[in-house]
Amino acid sequence: MTDSVLVTGSSRGIGRAIALRLAGAGYDVVLHCRSRREEAEAVQADIQAIGRQARVLQFDIGDRTACAAALEADVAAHGAYYGVVCNAGLTRDGAFPALTGEDWDQVLRTNLDGFYNVLHPLVMPMIRRRAPGRIVCITSVSGLIGNRGQVNYSASKAGVIGAAKALAVELAKRRITVNCVAPGLIDTDMVDADLPLEEILAMIPMQRMGTPEEVAAAVQYLMSPEAGYVTRQVLAVNGGLC
Repeated sequence: MTDSVLVTGSSRGIGRAIALRLAGAGYDVVLHCRSRREEAEAVQADIQAIGRQARVLQFDIGDRTACAAALEADVAAHGAYYGVVCNAGLTRDGAFPALTGEDWDQVLRTNLDGFYNVLHPLVMPMIRRRAPGRIVCITSVSGLIGNRGQVNYSASKAGVIGAAKALAVELAKRRITVNCVAPGLIDTDMVDADLPLEEILAMIPMQRMGTPEEVAAAVQYLMSPEAGYVTRQVLAVNGGLC
């Protein structure tokens, strides 16, 4: 039986690249979207075209009840996952004095609470497999060094890093690794058109944006059997920014 990996937020961008990369590496993929069902189904078709299995789950990772219902039902129907990639997230950028309570709450609810909402229904089934497993959280350079205009986002991603490190300790004896991949500036449609791109690129030693495929390659390594002794780590994919 082929191992299955859940990739949240996999209808586009980094999540899509991760899903396709893992399918190419031989995994069956459980895709996820909140609202872009047609795009997720297009990724599903791409994966099926290379001979791997894929299915789509749709729910809001910020909704704890919806998360548990969807994930518990999927595990009951198809069995526990080998791996989980916590990729889904959002930004609500702005200078701190201008951030609204909703800006703060929505980012923390999705990015940080989403860690619990997605993983809590899945960890015990993974343990009961009595086999190695992998959890990879997509965080951000903002969670490592902070970023102007992203106090809420930086807090959420730093929180995920801390949570992942703690969970890694809890699961190590179970042979389930927990790691983070922290991208820097990646060329996706999430990049704000108003960003001072030249100014930011000047701060990056490699002087370019990364690609979703470069992030996906890092995830593939951490998901692989060869990474069985790598846990509680943050792998930065940021062109040398930090």
